[in-house]
Amino acid sequence: MSNCEESKDSHELMKISSSGSRSFEDRADKTAFPIVGIGASAGGLEAIEIFLASIPNDSGMAFVVVQHLEPNHPALLVEILARSTSLPVCEGTEGMKVVPNSVYVIPPNRDMSILRGTLHLFALKAPLGPRLAIDYFFRSMAEDRPGLCAGVILSGMGSDGTLGIRTIKEAAGFAVAQDPQTAKFDSMPRNAIESGQVDCIAPADQLYTHIAAFFAGRIEKPVDDPVVFEKAISRVIHLLRARTQHDFSQYKRSTLLRRIERRMGIHRRDTVQSYAEFLQANPSEIDLLFAEVLIGVTRFFRDAEVWEYIKTAILPDLISRQADGATLRAWTPACSTGEEAYTLGMIFKEVANDQLPQKRSSLKIFATDLDSEAISKARQAVYPASICQDVSSERLERFFTSDEDSLSEVQTYRIGNIVREMITFAPQDILRDPPFTKLDILVCRNLLIYLEPEAQRRLIRLFHYSLKPGGLMILGNAESIGSLPELFTPLDTKLRIFQRNPDIQRSHLPDFPTKSNLSGHEQAVLPEKSKSTKNLQSLADELLLQSFTPAAVLINPNGDIIYLSGRTGKYLEPAAGKANFNVFAMAREGLRLELTSAAYKAMRTNEAVIARGLDVKTNGHFQKIDLTVQQIDTPEELKGLLLVVFQDVAGSVPFSDPGKGGIAMSSDSWRSTERELQRMRQELLAHQNEMQIAREQSESVQEELQSANEELQSTNEELTTSKEEMQSLNEELQTVNAELQSKVNELLGMNNDMKNLLNSTEIATVFLDETLKLRRYTTEATKVFKLIPSDVGRLITDLVSNLVYEEFVEDVHSVSRTLSTIEKHVATKDNRTLSVRIMPYRTIDNVIDGVVVTFMDITAYKKLEAELERLERNKNKPVD
Repeated sequence: MSNCEESKDSHELMKISSSGSRSFEDRADKTAFPIVGIGASAGGLEAIEIFLASIPNDSGMAFVVVQHLEPNHPALLVEILARSTSLPVCEGTEGMKVVPNSVYVIPPNRDMSILRGTLHLFALKAPLGPRLAIDYFFRSMAEDRPGLCAGVILSGMGSDGTLGIRTIKEAAGFAVAQDPQTAKFDSMPRNAIESGQVDCIAPADQLYTHIAAFFAGRIEKPVDDPVVFEKAISRVIHLLRARTQHDFSQYKRSTLLRRIERRMGIHRRDTVQSYAEFLQANPSEIDLLFAEVLIGVTRFFRDAEVWEYIKTAILPDLISRQADGATLRAWTPACSTGEEAYTLGMIFKEVANDQLPQKRSSLKIFATDLDSEAISKARQAVYPASICQDVSSERLERFFTSDEDSLSEVQTYRIGNIVREMITFAPQDILRDPPFTKLDILVCRNLLIYLEPEAQRRLIRLFHYSLKPGGLMILGNAESIGSLPELFTPLDTKLRIFQRNPDIQRSHLPDFPTKSNLSGHEQAVLPEKSKSTKNLQSLADELLLQSFTPAAVLINPNGDIIYLSGRTGKYLEPAAGKANFNVFAMAREGLRLELTSAAYKAMRTNEAVIARGLDVKTNGHFQKIDLTVQQIDTPEELKGLLLVVFQDVAGSVPFSDPGKGGIAMSSDSWRSTERELQRMRQELLAHQNEMQIAREQSESVQEELQSANEELQSTNEELTTSKEEMQSLNEELQTVNAELQSKVNELLGMNNDMKNLLNSTEIATVFLDETLKLRRYTTEATKVFKLIPSDVGRLITDLVSNLVYEEFVEDVHSVSRTLSTIEKHVATKDNRTLSVRIMPYRTIDNVIDGVVVTFMDITAYKKLEAELERLERNKNKPVD
């Protein structure tokens, strides 16, 4: 194993081009290199070895291995990994500088982070709790190497690493996971994949190829022509708007470019123009880019000092100023997957229940986000076990219930009803949809930093309007109120906590977000006006439509007019004020209530709703009409829209206008009008009763389900606790087992070497323990003793030998007692002479554990010696 060498400090500077005249990233430090974090747990050793074996020596990247290791067991990971790669492998130490083309391994019983390219080690916060070393390192790596980091999730149990790769994606990094089908334990890669943050899924030996391709596409790429660049960016924004109905033109250009660049790197596109063409040809990529832009990094109790200040200084004062039993209102726009909304709920419960229970205060939280999938996850209120890194054990026990996915066998935490019932989640485009109002608290953290300055000012005004006088606004640590300091008073500038200035009244309404009358989808479904030349048939059809077909209106479920047919002026008129093409606002007197009721009923029942004999006020008369509202199912392009048909009924009655001396209405007309009003009141009352019954039934079913769920959770708690302990122990055993298996393989190799060595010497050797039982022997020993493999463990005195050596046992005991070596020449029954050497058996720890006896055949030497003696004697004899 080679030691990792240190080099000069390297620091990455990223500069995003807003003009388009340069590439996305101009790196001031050309020596900056990517860092790849590798996370694994149970069964991950083999996957790590396979992954490292696929890396060339000149990758230009540094690799940091973070595996769950048994805290009190000697680490052998460095030695094991060094055999699978030619890259230098070393254990990370405090202050070690990371250099490219090297592998670093986390030491046992430590957490590790990286700052400015230097490794730092920390003692475990909870040595006996869940290990979250992967999340911990991934977060620091994303902050230290934005745009030049990659996270690899390999085999393992649990969900460690899932939150970490989310941070990597926010930092424009790359996230890959081992194919769960190739992993020994698929919980970790499967959890990462299900989070939706993984860019690539492949077997361990193929992951490096994708990582290298991603960074190769980011470090150097051709520069677009400025004009072409701007057109391409506008084209991408247009494609996003057409596909998702969301306009990103008010987002900061740097943020949008960073997301586009990431997708370009994945698809190996050199220019924005080529990526825009790829985007138009692949609508599914638009959805992926949309999800990429909406990545939100959030977690429970993010910036803990902010929440501590809110708990100790803000909420107690706010609650104490309210009347007993009052309900406060809060709004958390851009809530992502709900962590901050739930954090606010937990903090409020702690203050209201523990500090000020006499006030009996409650809090209603509205949590919204542009991402419908994130809202769906927030509603589920289920989070991985790794949240224990941010949520204290006391809060986990009080506000969460431990749960386990029956399919993945992964522990999760579910928000308890005590907090869940406080929060209402809803999808919302804050730049386009109406806001919540009369708020006491508004928590909008790290949204404004992604918007252009004009959009920021617009939202600050909107927040000021939404809050009550004296209401509180909490922003992110990189945000401010900009050029509107008169609207808010800072309570803590460092923590970005502001109070709505009560001296500034609502002198004028802010520029409210509004939707266009025709959404992109509705505009798309409008049939194009025929450009063909009119012929006799088309003219006749047009005349019939105008003269003999009832007037009709095509509207969407919100009442916005999509298409008009015939003359509708007798039934609809423009509303006073700002132009509004909503059919409910334009309906004439006598029609509005019935039209609203009929439209609601048609959408609810999907059947045609007919209201007959309605008296509609027209110019100088009350005109009787029949109203029909039908929801459209076919064709597919118009599905979900409503068709409203107005049909006149013969007969009309003049009405009286006292200011103009008109003719008084007849008593029959008034009675008819009263009957209609009475009928409408009854229908509205019936609708209210139906809604109340449905709501009560829903609440009843929900209560029953919650009760059953609580019983099941209570039954499962003990099993879950035991399984967590077994799972943690099993992970440690898996790691130790892998290391031991590696050692066993080494020992097998050494035994083979020793066996061949001993056999090659052709010296008979027997190993005896302290009781003279046979421990092992060499092949040559079978020529001295009649040995077979089953004789191992038998007393040496019970074995038949060829030795003429009566003192053998006595000599063996003497060596064991005195530790002195005995060497003798003895004869055998087949007329051979052996040199016998008896010596103590010493262990590595210098402990005597038996004796070793060697037998060397010296028969030839003895014969030669006898022959030499005979020749010597003959030489000295006198000659006759």
